[in-house]
Amino acid sequence: MSPRTNESATSDAEEATPDDTSTVGATEAPGGEERVAAVRRLSASQRSWRAAQLAACVASLAVALTAGSIALGAARDGGASTVAAAPSGLSPQLLAGGDLDASITALQAHLRAQPKDFGGWATLGLAYVEQARTKGDPSRYPQAQQALDRSLKLRPDNESALAGRAALAAARHDFTGALKYADQVLEENPYSERALCSRIDALVELGRYDEASKAADVADSRHPGVPVFTRYAYVHELRGDVTTARRVLRQALGTATTRGDIAYVATALGQLDWSQGEYDTALQYYARALGADDTYLPALEGRARAQAAQGDRAAAIRGMEQLVTRYPLPQPLVELGELYDARGKAGDARKAREQYSLVDAWVSLARANGVNADLDTALAAADHGDHEAALKAARAEWARRHTVHTADALAWALHVNGRDAEALPYAREATATGYRNASFLYHRGMIERATGHRKEARAALKSALDLNPGFSPLGAREARKASEAVK
Repeated sequence: MSPRTNESATSDAEEATPDDTSTVGATEAPGGEERVAAVRRLSASQRSWRAAQLAACVASLAVALTAGSIALGAARDGGASTVAAAPSGLSPQLLAGGDLDASITALQAHLRAQPKDFGGWATLGLAYVEQARTKGDPSRYPQAQQALDRSLKLRPDNESALAGRAALAAARHDFTGALKYADQVLEENPYSERALCSRIDALVELGRYDEASKAADVADSRHPGVPVFTRYAYVHELRGDVTTARRVLRQALGTATTRGDIAYVATALGQLDWSQGEYDTALQYYARALGADDTYLPALEGRARAQAAQGDRAAAIRGMEQLVTRYPLPQPLVELGELYDARGKAGDARKAREQYSLVDAWVSLARANGVNADLDTALAAADHGDHEAALKAARAEWARRHTVHTADALAWALHVNGRDAEALPYAREATATGYRNASFLYHRGMIERATGHRKEARAALKSALDLNPGFSPLGAREARKASEAVK
């Protein structure tokens, strides 16, 4: 489904009146309860409707969620999200939910009074991309695009709107487009912080790590600050240089002054420490992030993940349940499902299946709003869904970009389909940069075991468990069993 352009509401920006803005900026974004209910309704429909009926349902759902509002977003691994992207190029000052929502409300009111303000439309588009990233609502992307298109119609090639298009393209996992728009901005303004950050993100997500490293160096020389520091750290983390990544993030946290900056950087440090098995310090960073913004989703998710890794499953389940009740995103849905499966109480198997089905609903919603969700599909379906669908999605994503994350997803999808000889080169490619990811090592170890490389399998599985023994409620358990079997 292609995003609507809302041409009927914005057909002539030069003749716009306050009434013209009513369909794109007058109302608030749907509340968390409405979004969750919509995803759950779609999940139910997937279990009972034929494919044609589902397509109509997805389209109707997208319209229902977006009617009368203008809003949207992106992610980092998890990211969100998504999956491996660093946070968006919007100022981290707006990451605090209250500040961002208040800013959007003020911008909407301003644009009803001043509909020809191209800068205001660009800022609104950027803010909606960020709001969707932090609140996990892909139904907002078409409205973000409307705001940015409106800005460019009023003032073609203006820097803010092009930077917004880069952020929106990245949010939709169109990283080639994100790179194109970022480069357009940098041709006019080589010091644009948003464009410098978007360029790093796009190169990382396209698997062009050497270029991303150079871009991070350039950005650091031109516009040092929290958004650049966090990306600089992530580029080093992808190469296995955790020491530099941690040092740069600590430097960034030391310079952070706003609530948004503190939540953003402290969470990045928490994620890094969790990935290295340092759960106590990870929880300290998550506490600091939530002290700055107690609604910050990545910190809430990270805290629950670290609690699970420490063995406090009850607290982890409570935290994840609260999170997905408000924002049913793929990664926390899968994590909560696995926590139920690992606990194994009466009714937990059913609860787990419900979480996995909601991932399918979210993916349908995302695709209906222009998001490429193949990586999300491959990762979730390989462990908890249709194995053939997982492989199809992983192959499609690999055709678009060669990253460590897409290599790992394709390797694992091939493995669960019994094609381990094909999987092995991809599993080894996923770990070739030195990126210290326990899940990747676990996948590699299982594939090496299946192909008869017992020594290599033993080393990879041991490395995964030594690095991060609680990397996954189910994966870590399976890694321990396999490690014992290959001794």
